[in-house]
Amino acid sequence: MSGNEVKRQLTGRRATIVDVAQEAGVSRALVSLVLRGSPKVSEQKRKAVAEAMAALDYRPSNAARSLASGRTGVVGVLLDDLANPWFVELLDGLKSVFLEKDLRMVLGDPRYLARPGESPVSPFMDLRVDGLVIAGDIPPDDDLTRASLHTPTVVAGVRGFDLPAADLVANDDVAGARMAVDHLIDLGHRDIAHLAAPTRAGGLRASVYQDTMSRHGLKEYVRVEQTDMTEKTGFEAMTRLLDGGRPPTAVFAATDLLAVGALSAAAGRSVGVPSQLSVVGYDNTYLGQIRHLSLTTVDPVSRDVGKRAAELLLERMAEPRLPQRTEVLPPHLVVRGSTTAAAGHD
Repeated sequence: MSGNEVKRQLTGRRATIVDVAQEAGVSRALVSLVLRGSPKVSEQKRKAVAEAMAALDYRPSNAARSLASGRTGVVGVLLDDLANPWFVELLDGLKSVFLEKDLRMVLGDPRYLARPGESPVSPFMDLRVDGLVIAGDIPPDDDLTRASLHTPTVVAGVRGFDLPAADLVANDDVAGARMAVDHLIDLGHRDIAHLAAPTRAGGLRASVYQDTMSRHGLKEYVRVEQTDMTEKTGFEAMTRLLDGGRPPTAVFAATDLLAVGALSAAAGRSVGVPSQLSVVGYDNTYLGQIRHLSLTTVDPVSRDVGKRAAELLLERMAEPRLPQRTEVLPPHLVVRGSTTAAAGHD
């Protein structure tokens, strides 16, 4: 360890480009050429600078690079709930595209990101992100609308989001909810209840549930239990249904998390799944894939949604004047062990 490095570590000061030049025994200008990937630097000098940067744990200034290039290399991803497992596949899809372009994602949840009274998008604007991904049910405010007018923006995973300059990519919630309810009806179930989520997507799924039940002449069986989209309120809603005097034979939950709550309530009341109660979720998260749960669910192709959202964002970053675009991807039903034919149905 060099004297320069020891001195820097003792003072707690971050290494600078001058420190790197001194450590490598070269000029500051040559270090700058290495950082810019200039072909004018010999392999020997490039190696010396690289070793000095590693020894000093030198990190190039993002602010300095952005001043030179006009780009920060950062994309802000605003999520409405970091605890929701639905985002895992979406983020994986985003990452698969951004990594190829050497872009980093910075994640933020409105509940933790902004100061009181501040728009959740403000910290991303302070970072001067190159682009924005709005994922989930985040109410648009004036600051978010203005940000989308001068920062390339894509809304991912939710429909009915009014940002006039943003592209939108989502799964087809109408088709997905219809698949879920039709699956239960095809299995012979009539008394089918719904656990609703207080989001735009949740509203669509609840509406389709009611329409599909009515279309099959089952309007009298329609029951919608409201939740706040947590496993706890899914458990409470399902408990109310089971204790209400007319327990349903099947339930369509607006999310996998609510479906897990329903499964817990059934277990607590010694109701067999699927022999006495069939359960369908929505999102095809890792929860549904747990063998003990084996949840039938709608796959909203979240990874594909994330990947396509990233592709559209890159296109808009390259050409901000592109017309606004909306793409709706088809979901599919994943049948597992939580659903079966209703009693007496062949």
